[in-house]
Amino acid sequence: MFKRLSLTIATLAAATAPAFAHLNPAEHGSFMAGVSHPLFGWDHILVMVAVGLWAAMIGGRALWVVPTAFVAMMGVGFAMAVAGFPLPFVEPVILASVVAVGVLIAAAVRLPVPAAAAVVGAFALFHGSAHGGELGSAGALSFGLGFVLATAGLHLVGIGLGVGLSRVGSPLLVRGLGAASAVAGLYLIAA
Repeated sequence: MFKRLSLTIATLAAATAPAFAHLNPAEHGSFMAGVSHPLFGWDHILVMVAVGLWAAMIGGRALWVVPTAFVAMMGVGFAMAVAGFPLPFVEPVILASVVAVGVLIAAAVRLPVPAAAAVVGAFALFHGSAHGGELGSAGALSFGLGFVLATAGLHLVGIGLGVGLSRVGSPLLVRGLGAASAVAGLYLIAA
């Protein structure tokens, strides 16, 4: 299972092109620029809501562990990029994350919580690196706080959708949202 998932993620990462959904680096540096950054890129919105959906699908401790892992590792990736250690293939991996997390939801994959946290954490490093790499010399702390809060908010939207739909007995609708996210990710790759 993990070998197949790793191969799929690596293939998607190698086959993708940049989404160019990010703000102009000259506009970065403020708290509000950080808040708005994840809200103006479909790649960010889709994966961050999907992380919340997947956490809700897994249930239990995953409701807070999986999104927290994403936010924490995104912070690590951000700090690495600001410190001059950006990751390679950032945009392709971000796009692969949209497709991969969507597929995990669509296939109703319920990994153990630590494994799910590791999957989203690995992708989050690249999301953080994108944020930090685009920041340049602007105010890292205020920008970082803004995008962390916006990311957490998008995770909460996904959790709310997942929990709400599962309470009304619509697990197929949750899976359909995952499939839609994966298809949207494929569209972003092709665009």
